[in-house]
Amino acid sequence: MNLEQMIQETEATLQPFFRDIEERAFCNQAKVLDAFHAVKASESDLQGTTGYGYDDIGRDHLEEIYAQTFKAEAAMVRPQIISGTHAITIALQSCLKHGDELLYITGNPYDTLLEVIGVNVNGIGSLKENGVAYRQVPLSLDGYIDVEQVLETINEKTKVVAIQRSKGYDQRPSLTVDEIERAITHIKAAHPEVIVFVDNCYGEFVEEREPVEAGADLIAGSLIKNPGGGLARIGGYIAGRLDLIERCGYRLTAPGIGREAGASLDELPSMYQGFFLAPHVVSQSLKGALFTSLLLTKLNMRTVPAYDTPRTDLIQTVQFDTAEQMIRFCQCIQAASPINAHFSPEPSYMPGYEDDVIMAAGTFVQGSSIELSADGPIRPPYEAYVQGGLTYEHVKLAVTRAVIQMSEEGLI
Repeated sequence: MNLEQMIQETEATLQPFFRDIEERAFCNQAKVLDAFHAVKASESDLQGTTGYGYDDIGRDHLEEIYAQTFKAEAAMVRPQIISGTHAITIALQSCLKHGDELLYITGNPYDTLLEVIGVNVNGIGSLKENGVAYRQVPLSLDGYIDVEQVLETINEKTKVVAIQRSKGYDQRPSLTVDEIERAITHIKAAHPEVIVFVDNCYGEFVEEREPVEAGADLIAGSLIKNPGGGLARIGGYIAGRLDLIERCGYRLTAPGIGREAGASLDELPSMYQGFFLAPHVVSQSLKGALFTSLLLTKLNMRTVPAYDTPRTDLIQTVQFDTAEQMIRFCQCIQAASPINAHFSPEPSYMPGYEDDVIMAAGTFVQGSSIELSADGPIRPPYEAYVQGGLTYEHVKLAVTRAVIQMSEEGLI
């Protein structure tokens, strides 16, 4: 069978799964549109402010739109939040003080959070340096939250229980909202005072519900991932309980100032429009992930999750036998990017990571994970994490061209 026939068979198999994705996108689009209507979003909201950013109505309305969409009491959406890691750090630092304990119940957190917590070193400004204890509970052998072990581990010092929805650079499965809800229900029944935080990166609009609807007290994510829709140039969000969002505001700015300040400058048009487009753009990324999974599986490559596995995030893992294969695949994805396609990425040190990382990301916004990228740390098992894609057509082109190039070089 030639490649063209293989692609046709792949897309024929995927049609019912594509329809399911489109139906979820329709439901999520309705939620976003209804939120825009509820706050009476107006052209004047797109103007932005400078300086202190007092009386920034556009910023405040955008935060109401996020809160309404995610079914939260309040939200903070700011260009001053530079990344998902930054949003998560603000949330954790706001809720934890000296003598408290942070308990991650999904095993190792994402690499960049290890220094935030102080797992590797007692770094400057880490939670550990500020007297916050840390423990973690691994997932069960079948990849679910080990609720029984979690309940046994929580003690009187446990202030925050943290859940990482997406697998990140790990081999575990990502966690569905239903699975997160199951864990939260048991935790809250036994320990209603514990704050449950969910790292929502890569998960927004993949399912019809978000973790706040499953009982989470606080969630956080990045605008250059799903909710920015490929248009937001910077920013992050935190959403959840009003009292906790107020604390996050004081951590982001200063006590006594909180969410009242923080100029939006000229970022509001892209943040508004990006959020409006996000359900559709996420659906395009998901279609691309299914195509990547099934096509590469047909070529006897290992991909996780399988094309017919229910999705809760954008990440598609492709596993290779050697570092050379992994690096070349990422270079091929870069070569099919709209920006910097003529450059070839090489593994190198990146702040917050223990191993050298290769990152193919020829994106319009630097580091944007809602745009097509392929990256990962150079360590066994050699896994590239393929995510994003503003259009399904681009993902299809990029993956197909990578297959052709690597086949010609005898690497697959």
